[in-house]
Amino acid sequence: MERATRGVALVAASLLLLAATLTVGAAMAPDRGVSSTGDADGGTLVGSQGGGPGWHEKGSVYLVENDSIAWREDSADSYFDVTRLPNGTVMAGFMHSGYDSRCAPYDPPCTKTGFRIIDPEADGGPTVVSEYAFPVRTAKNSETHDVERLPSGEYLLSDMEHERIFTVQDGAVTWQWNASSFYDAPPDPTRRDWLHINDVDAVNETHYLVSVRNANQILLVSRGEGVVEVINEDRRDDDDGSCRVRGEQLADFDGDGDVTCGNPEILDHQHNPQWLGDGAVLVADSDNNRVVELHRVDGRWEPAWTLTRAGGIDIRWPRDADRLDNGNTLVTDTLNKRVFEVTPNGTVVWSTGTPDDSPIPYEAERLPEGERVGATQYDSTGTDGTPTETATGAGTETGSSVPGLSLLLVGIRAVAPWTPFWFGESHLALSLVAVVGVVAGSVEWARFRER
Repeated sequence: MERATRGVALVAASLLLLAATLTVGAAMAPDRGVSSTGDADGGTLVGSQGGGPGWHEKGSVYLVENDSIAWREDSADSYFDVTRLPNGTVMAGFMHSGYDSRCAPYDPPCTKTGFRIIDPEADGGPTVVSEYAFPVRTAKNSETHDVERLPSGEYLLSDMEHERIFTVQDGAVTWQWNASSFYDAPPDPTRRDWLHINDVDAVNETHYLVSVRNANQILLVSRGEGVVEVINEDRRDDDDGSCRVRGEQLADFDGDGDVTCGNPEILDHQHNPQWLGDGAVLVADSDNNRVVELHRVDGRWEPAWTLTRAGGIDIRWPRDADRLDNGNTLVTDTLNKRVFEVTPNGTVVWSTGTPDDSPIPYEAERLPEGERVGATQYDSTGTDGTPTETATGAGTETGSSVPGLSLLLVGIRAVAPWTPFWFGESHLALSLVAVVGVVAGSVEWARFRER
C-alpha cells in the first residue's frame, strides 16, 4: 500500500507542477498586441508560412488594419515574401503541393513554388489571378522565398531548389546567376539544402542584394559581373561550424579543407536584408535572435545597432526587418508569432500577434511604402541622439538558453506551431520534470497492482 500511495502522490504532484507551469507562464506572458496609429495609414501586409506540421500547411497572406485582419487569402500551403504592386494587387512568393500536371522531372502529384498575384478587391473576396510556378523535389527547403517586379517588367526570384537567382518575363527565364559560380557546390543542389538562398532585392537596375543563409553571407551581385561585394566575408580563422549544421548544408566538396562561411558573430543564418544605402544594411539575424544594422568600416562589416528584446519579450528567430519612412523599424518576430514596430531606442509603438490557425509569420510590409532601397541609417546613439539598446545594453538579455533544451524547443515548435510563444526553456524543463514524475508514479502504481 505504501508503494501505491507514493505512486499516486507522485503523479498528483507532477500534474500539479505541470498545471502550475502552464498557468503561471500564460498569466505572466507579456502582451504581444500594442495598439497605436502605427498601421493606420495603409495597414501591415503579412506573409505567413503556415501553421501545420513543419510549417508547410495553412499558409496565408493577410492585411492587418486597425488591429484586425481586413482581408486574407489562404489557398497555398505556404506564403513568404509579400509586396503590394502599384495597381493594388499583391505579389507573394509561395509553395503548394498536389499539382497533377507539368511536374517533370518529378512524378505527379508534385510540389511547385514561385509567385502568385492576388487581387484583394475581387468579387467574392481575395482571389489569385495569376501564378508563375515550377516543380521542385520536396516541399521543404526548395521554395521561392522572395520575388520582386523590376522596372523592365521582369520578375526577379530567389530559388532554393537550384540555388540561384533569376529573372522571368512572360513565363520565360531571361537571366540567371548560379551560386555554383561562387561557392563550392555539391553534385546536385536539388538533393541538399545547400545554401538556402532566401532573399533577393534589386538595389538598382543592374545590382541585386542576395541573402545566402547557410553561408552567413549577403552578396551584391551585378547582372554583368557576378559577385562584386560580400557582406561578412569568409576569413580562414573563422569557425565554420555554424555553416555545417544539420548535416545537409555546406561541406568541403572540393577537398581544400575549407568552406566559404561568414563569421556567425556578425551574421548567423540571416533573412531578408534591406539595403539602407552604400555601406549600410539592415538584417534579420535569425540564429542570433536579433535584428542588426551592419555598416562597412575600413572594408569590414560591423554591427552599428542591434535589437534583441522588445516589449518585454526576447526576440526569437526574426525573419524580416524593414526600416520605415518614419525612421522606425518593422520586425517579423517569427517564433514569438508577432509583428511589431520599434523606435531607434527600442520602444515598441505597435505590435500584433498572428492568427492561431496560421501563426508562423515570414515577412511583413508596411503600406503604402513597402520595403525601400535606401532608408534612415542608425548609429550607436540612434537617429535622434538618444541611446539605442546596443549603446546602453538595456533589454539585451537573452534569457536562459540551454543548448539541448533550445534545440528540442525548436523541434516542438516545428511539429506543433500552436505552441504558445511564451513557452520557453524553463517551461519545457519543468514540463519534462512533470512528465517524468507522472511516468514514475504510474510505474509505482502499476507494480503495486501486479502484486
